[in-house]
Amino acid sequence: MKKIALIFPGQGAQKVGMGKDFYDTFPVSRTIYDQAGCWLDMDVCSLCFEKNDKLDITRYTQIGLLTTEIAMLKAVEEMGIVPVVTAGLSLGEYAALAAAGKISEEDAIRIIDKRGQYMQEAVPTGGSMAAILGLNLETIQKTCMETTGIVEIANDNCPGQTVISGETEAVVRACEAMKAAGAKRVAVLKVSGPFHSSLLKEAGDRLAPELEKVQWIDSPIPYVSNTIGELIREKERIAPLLVRQVSESVRWQQDMKVMTAMGVETFVEIGPGKTLSGFAKRIDRKLSCISIETVKDLEKMEALLC
Repeated sequence: MKKIALIFPGQGAQKVGMGKDFYDTFPVSRTIYDQAGCWLDMDVCSLCFEKNDKLDITRYTQIGLLTTEIAMLKAVEEMGIVPVVTAGLSLGEYAALAAAGKISEEDAIRIIDKRGQYMQEAVPTGGSMAAILGLNLETIQKTCMETTGIVEIANDNCPGQTVISGETEAVVRACEAMKAAGAKRVAVLKVSGPFHSSLLKEAGDRLAPELEKVQWIDSPIPYVSNTIGELIREKERIAPLLVRQVSESVRWQQDMKVMTAMGVETFVEIGPGKTLSGFAKRIDRKLSCISIETVKDLEKMEALLC
């Protein structure tokens, strides 16, 4: 079998109906949705499968998306796919931990409920995020530092695409400065807060004691931390990094480079959309990527089993 990395998208990938065909097709996937509903005393199936006003609210987005990613993951695992490494973008890191065998499905879903709740409650008035296209990371970092107010790099996604986060007025000022510096495009994102910035530190602090309650599991499969862009094998390192992850930058481009250096031959993105596969191609066009968001997509996995 080829060296496979399993990767999982973050907030923004959610959509109504995600995972419904997995629920209908695989008992193991159906069990995850049903158990998540019991664990959280919530109708998670309706949240994910039916049109509603909650799915784009941070707390519920995180519950629905993580449940879907784990439900899809269980179907992939039934095919005999074993990764050499896992990684996930922001909340997707929790699915990556489950895929690496370092956290139970129940603990992951219970924790993501708290994470989403604390992030939602910590959002200050007047926070925003913006995508900066076509400007190098060094210039973006310098511009943020020179801008009055709080504005920071939230995501280093791939060459030519960086997300900034912070106080709304500071983000606006930074965007104007980046246009002047040669950015091809800047776009304010439709998000409910300045995620992955220091303005969310309170949410991470509140999450810390909840993460200490988790029964972290020793497993041979490493995952890559968003926060430091390094392979993590030891379970003792996980909780402190997840606390920092709430309010620090997501170093996705570095995560991909770490996995490529391990000799990963195919990246399998599990979850709605093809965002991470798109990032991968911008990092290196030669990378082999497969996106699993429908049951039919599982046909692509057969070649990996040879």
